[in-house]
Amino acid sequence: MNKSVFTAAILSFATSAVFAAEVPASLNDKNCKAEYPKASLMNEEQGDVTMAFLVGADGNVMDSKVEKSSGYKNLDKAALKALSACKFKPGTKDGAVAQTWTKVDYSWKL
Repeated sequence: MNKSVFTAAILSFATSAVFAAEVPASLNDKNCKAEYPKASLMNEEQGDVTMAFLVGADGNVMDSKVEKSSGYKNLDKAALKALSACKFKPGTKDGAVAQTWTKVDYSWKL
């Protein structure tokens, strides 16, 4: 019985170590902002959008998607387009620079 408890502890530790070895990319430019869409301004639309970006080892966005909508397509599209053009600090895997997915929340407020 002690042997199975010990094995489970090793598996748990090994799994934790794998997750700890990856550091996601981060937005390098804190001044990177999206322009408020004119139609959204006129309609007084606001909200928070959560996006996921696949960032290459060079810090450029390779792929992107909306994970949680603001509730307004124009705001989601504008945020995704603007932040996809921003420079990111690349993530790492096992200490080496690598492509990683990262999440970014963007708030639209009037």
